[in-house]
Amino acid sequence: MVDGLSLHAHPRVIPASARSEFYREEFAKHRRCLQQQREYFSESAVTEAETALSRILVQLEWLCSQNDANELLGCLLRQFDKVTRLSALSDPRNVH
Repeated sequence: MVDGLSLHAHPRVIPASARSEFYREEFAKHRRCLQQQREYFSESAVTEAETALSRILVQLEWLCSQNDANELLGCLLRQFDKVTRLSALSDPRNVH
């Protein structure tokens, strides 16, 4: 026990609504980034990405309720990041 806290305490449970809002904003960032980069992709690639984003956002509440939600949604975000490179754009090490 440290400062009245058990070292074996369970991690704080994040309510599904807070989790879904976090992921909703993350996917929205990728959608905005995709729109800004639209000229660099074919129309079919943009349409496919938009369709995938829309499906995820429609199912987001359900996805967030799954036991492996963070792993699953993190994997989906990484897939979108391969296209948008959003993480590279927001990495302060890449600012010159």
